Amino acid sequence: MLERIGIINFKAFGRQNLALAPFTLLTGLNSSGKSTVLQALALLRQSYEAGVLEDGGESGLLLNGEFVQLGTGQDVRHEAYPKDDPDIGFSVATADAAGEPFTWHAAYGSEDDLLKLVAAPSAQPLLDALPTLFGPGFQYLKADRIVPDISYPRSHHAVVRRGFLGARGEHTVNYLRVHQDEPVEAASLRHPSAASGTLLAQTEAWMQQLCPGVNLQAVGIDGTDTVRLSYGFGSGVNASNRYRPTNVGFGLTYALPIVVACLTARPGSLILLENPEAHLHPQGQTSLAYLAAAACAAGAQLIVETHSDHVLNGLRISVKNGRIAAASTAVHFFRRNDQSGEVISPLMGDDGMLSEWPQGFFDEWENSLDQLLD
Repeated sequence: MLERIGIINFKAFGRQNLALAPFTLLTGLNSSGKSTVLQALALLRQSYEAGVLEDGGESGLLLNGEFVQLGTGQDVRHEAYPKDDPDIGFSVATADAAGEPFTWHAAYGSEDDLLKLVAAPSAQPLLDALPTLFGPGFQYLKADRIVPDISYPRSHHAVVRRGFLGARGEHTVNYLRVHQDEPVEAASLRHPSAASGTLLAQTEAWMQQLCPGVNLQAVGIDGTDTVRLSYGFGSGVNASNRYRPTNVGFGLTYALPIVVACLTARPGSLILLENPEAHLHPQGQTSLAYLAAAACAAGAQLIVETHSDHVLNGLRISVKNGRIAAASTAVHFFRRNDQSGEVISPLMGDDGMLSEWPQGFFDEWENSLDQLLD
């Protein structure tokens, strides 16, 4: 498991160290550094998969690729970087490794999109050293996920060989088509109302938390490299017609990759989620937090960026109800301080209560209520 990440001269941060937990919640004001944390991890994974992260040869940080498209060095270097230290760096500490964290430093080049490494971890293979970050089970779902459409791509390589949903969740429908009859192993992830323990039945049960009665079909379109998703409502004599996603609420399709990513989590998986609450009713937002907590209980590590107090409260209730230990959570509140982001990290107790409530930390409801009662 990843226990800490360090960021140097990258986007919102000059220098920042952040504790990570099985369930890490990142929240705060816009443009304050939340996405910087997720992008730092995605950038390391992207560079590793491209074969340029390990020391030797043309090694470096690949700024533009499958997970992130960040531009060039001048786009990502922190604005207030120390003049005597323009390099960009990251460090990752794990629960298993003793001693110093794994550290990368890359030379700044204003027009470079491959920032050349000037320091990297020792010759130990990164997959062995950091299986959580570089091993199987990695998912990064960005905020701009798939939208309702008439078809989605079909890639055997993505869903079978890599087990990957796509950074936008674009392979989710095909993943569900291929793996729909496989069991969801972890007891913590199995929904009590599901018709069976298969991935499809469990996906439908969790999606019904967002829209009661909904069911899904994922089928291949003959003669094409695409698959089709359809929704129905009810069952038996009360079953509706099948509907294409474009004729159903936006939130269902937008949330589907989140649900499948959590249900397919395995021990040692790392799942990065941006704004899982987007386009969902508050009840659905809380339900997704319960599902994310269940994925942690199944042995995965989740880092979730959110603007939703319902997601936060879903995590707090999960702690209070014993679904996840308070010690397995980390909550970080981001805000800007001049040109840099700063982080405040309230601690969570076993009762789900937080040690502090900084100004701007999910307090808008109280602020609005004060004005209404004034």
